[in-house]
Amino acid sequence: MRFDLHVHSCFSKDSNASIDSILMHAKKNGLDGIAVCDHDTIEGGIACVKRAKEIGTDLIVISGVEVTSSKGHILVIGIKEDIEPQLSPEKTIERARELGGVVIIPHPFKVSSHGIGYVEGLDIDGVEVLNSRCLDNSSNNKAKKAAESQNIPQVGGSDAHTPQMVGQAYTEINVEDKNIDTNDILMAIRQGKVRAGGKKTPKIAVIKQIFFGFGRKILGNLGI
Repeated sequence: MRFDLHVHSCFSKDSNASIDSILMHAKKNGLDGIAVCDHDTIEGGIACVKRAKEIGTDLIVISGVEVTSSKGHILVIGIKEDIEPQLSPEKTIERARELGGVVIIPHPFKVSSHGIGYVEGLDIDGVEVLNSRCLDNSSNNKAKKAAESQNIPQVGGSDAHTPQMVGQAYTEINVEDKNIDTNDILMAIRQGKVRAGGKKTPKIAVIKQIFFGFGRKILGNLGI
């Protein structure tokens, strides 16, 4: 099954992706499911799970969050509570485990996106080795090399901040039973039954989103 485990909605300050548009494009782009992981808030994930049930889509939607730890970003999926930002990576992961979450290190070597810079010694379930918003291949290649050296499962995610880019990169999850639910997906990830796939987002789309994010941040600082 094909899942995008790293999607941002309008509940992230640097995204304009509505919940309905995310669900529409996820289906249009051939996904079986998504994890909505907004910056330091679970609200977008919860809203997307609720909306998916309301419209009766067969997409599996998982709530998640991209937590800003003291050293960089950490994805936690399958939880329904926020995790306090700016904790150490170890404390962030400890809290994620208490909440029953799956832990993935996204874009670990992408400095411009608050990559954590390492994966060694962390209690994690996966490393994002294909982040579609990387403008070149260096940080993804470094992530792949680190994951291989530590024997950590490798996943992919679009890191989409616009709905059209949902599913550009994804994770193939090997589950045999067709009647599966969120818990089955989370278990398969924990067991390492995953493979990264997809392609990079076109550079022009990434650049446009970056400028959009800067604009929203400036307006927010001005209280507009």
